[in-house]
Amino acid sequence: MLKIPDIKVPVVEIPFRKNIRLFIKREDLIHPEISGNKYWKLFHNVNNYLAENPQNPLLMTFGGAYSNHIAALSALGKIHNIKTVGIIRGNELEYRWKENPTLRFASENGMHFCFVSREDYRDKDALSEKLKNEFPKALIIPEGGTNLAAVEGIRNMLNSDTQDFDYLCAAVGTGGTVAGISKFAENHQKVIGFKVVDDDSLHSRVSELSGKENFTLIDAHFGGYGKISDENIAFINAFSREFGLQLEPVYTGKMMRKLFQLVEEGYFPQNSKVLAFHTGGLQGIAGANEMLKKQNRAVIEKGVSS
Repeated sequence: MLKIPDIKVPVVEIPFRKNIRLFIKREDLIHPEISGNKYWKLFHNVNNYLAENPQNPLLMTFGGAYSNHIAALSALGKIHNIKTVGIIRGNELEYRWKENPTLRFASENGMHFCFVSREDYRDKDALSEKLKNEFPKALIIPEGGTNLAAVEGIRNMLNSDTQDFDYLCAAVGTGGTVAGISKFAENHQKVIGFKVVDDDSLHSRVSELSGKENFTLIDAHFGGYGKISDENIAFINAFSREFGLQLEPVYTGKMMRKLFQLVEEGYFPQNSKVLAFHTGGLQGIAGANEMLKKQNRAVIEKGVSS
């Protein structure tokens, strides 16, 4: 079963020449392979399932070709000797998945794949129902790991080190992380979710999972989910060189770029203390760079991540 890691996650100040104090909580250091928020999203989901002592446990979930969630679940399966299956978006990948660093990693961890068309993938409720009928004793985890059990797990990202901040910030994909932060934030804290996907349903989803309205969602997709612009690459590389901290291009890079813009625009009151959560996902840089090289574009430089 997953345990509370024996590590004190550092909170690092980012020196800033404005009238606020900006910090990053390094959840990416929580585990070398089950990284950041993925660890906490899986924490109760998997532990509750294993507490039932299922025979031949099986973990199944959904994800795209570069999914951090797929990578994390495969690593968990290898570490705990549990079978895992990934339902992968895009049946065109079936015969060329070995070209993909994330899927290679997941396969090396023992994960089996089921590739489905993008059209079929959109109806994950129907897919889940089909899987439940075929594998009634399996744990079927939603895309991104987001559900009520995941929200409870995110509670572990908040502790005495986070209580004094005025603002808590996180990237938003499926909404589970920012919902957990919202639910367990202190009463005086305001929560900002940086949407890296253009999804108008996210506010209602986060509100339902959190039960609170202490959060604001701000667009930070910069062209769409998974889209990596030259401007984003330049920002990530400049951030790494100046602050010695590695960001990735899908979540944390876009969050921090938009956060810097908000600071420049005077979004935060003077003397505010702002905390951003580094939710991991650095495994995705290899795949991003392979794509960028094929396009003869600048790549993400390997920075300091610990």
